[in-house]
Amino acid sequence: MQVTFYRKTPTGILLSVRVITRASKTEIAGISNNELKVKLTAAPVDGQANRMLIDTIYKHIAKTQGKINKSDITILKGETSKSKQIAINGIEEFPV
Repeated sequence: MQVTFYRKTPTGILLSVRVITRASKTEIAGISNNELKVKLTAAPVDGQANRMLIDTIYKHIAKTQGKINKSDITILKGETSKSKQIAINGIEEFPV
């Protein structure tokens, strides 16, 4: 199976994410339309959802791969959009 929701970069990976805000539960909900679907309980107000998204991705990677810092995760595109591109330094693949 070809992975299309992320691609490798010289320093890590570039991840395509689709965010669903105001969900009943915060979770990584799978892959849909070549994007990682992430459900968040936070509202998209004052950056709350973006902070929760970074925290959720950080916890998922830390649990499955170990060493990573929150500062290694950056939203490159889509700060105010449901579709986002996220750079994650220091890893070679995203565990689903």
